[in-house]
Amino acid sequence: MARVVVIGAGIVGACCAIELLRDGHAVTILEPGPPGGKQAASFGNGAWISPASVVPMSLPGLWRKLPGFLLDRSGPLTIRWTALPRLLPWLVRFVWAGASLRRVEATARILSGLLHDAPARHAALAAEAGVAALIRRIGLLYIYPDRAAFLAEALAWRLRRDNGVAWTELDADELHQREPSLSDRYGFGVLVDEGAHCTDPGAYVAALVAHAQSLGAALIQGHATGFDIAAGRLRAVLTGMGQIACDHAVIASGIGSKTLAYAAGDRVSLESERGYHVVIENPATAPRTPVMPSDGKMANTLTQGGLRAAGQVELAGVTARPDWRRADILLSHLRRTFPELDTVVPDRITSWMGHRPSTPDGRPVIRHAATPGIVLAFGHGHIGLASGPITGRMVADLIGKHV
Repeated sequence: MARVVVIGAGIVGACCAIELLRDGHAVTILEPGPPGGKQAASFGNGAWISPASVVPMSLPGLWRKLPGFLLDRSGPLTIRWTALPRLLPWLVRFVWAGASLRRVEATARILSGLLHDAPARHAALAAEAGVAALIRRIGLLYIYPDRAAFLAEALAWRLRRDNGVAWTELDADELHQREPSLSDRYGFGVLVDEGAHCTDPGAYVAALVAHAQSLGAALIQGHATGFDIAAGRLRAVLTGMGQIACDHAVIASGIGSKTLAYAAGDRVSLESERGYHVVIENPATAPRTPVMPSDGKMANTLTQGGLRAAGQVELAGVTARPDWRRADILLSHLRRTFPELDTVVPDRITSWMGHRPSTPDGRPVIRHAATPGIVLAFGHGHIGLASGPITGRMVADLIGKHV
């Protein structure tokens, strides 16, 4: 048995803690805020658990679009001019990651390994934690104006097909029979039958952390500031309240992981793909199946709090103030997708912004750090929720080999 400190109580940290406890380790979870709270990316994501999320953000030809990302403030990806000098090294790696089809195909295979059985893993984990109802396996629906728009994304769907993702195509009649509240502007759908979603990501993470505590984990509220390393070996995690002695540590603190990884001897290219969501409480209408419109690239999902539209990628750094126009764009897309929402009143709408911890190539960092005893588990970008359970298992296996 080893003493392990898991730094971070988001979906990845919670899953790491549970898997380490299964293996008989003594686990302490360190998190500055309440598990599942608004400070974490896990709270505000799109709630999708999709085996189809194998397509990296960077694809061949992306470099041609960079000027548009700087100029277009309403598109699904935008870059703030003021952040450009600091972001440039990450952006160069980002473009390079998608410069060749070979690299993109390799990334898709890696992501598929993390996602292919994600719905089943989450269903089992939620049941174990006593919150089975929070995971719904009813499929995920991608919608397009017509079949031509679908065919324009041929590379993305080819990557999915090559990695075992199956889907059902729906013509206009079939699509609107399934989703009668959809705007007539959409006439073609692709249903990923194996997809799932979470009806309350924040409550789910909180329940997983509570489950870890019931299995014996200690939860400490505080910030990790570094590590006590002696003779090249981890001795303790440093916090503002003192040291937590341990044999191993897991860095799973999302966007805050970059600084801690550096303290552990690793330079990692990690930036925030700032994401936004809006939630309409008690909506007049909502999709029966979670929906992603091709023109908005946001997840429209009915959650326990209301109809959530989540998405957007804003590259602006961690400290920049939120640009709530990004949330307004999501709301505008939501109203165009579901016309009956046009009359919703503002006091039933809430907005949120958070930080997706993203690597340039879209591949999470799951490995040993340069310092023995420390494991890196971050950088999941758009697949953090879906890939949490398998990441937890991988981390526990990494530590188990060195106990």
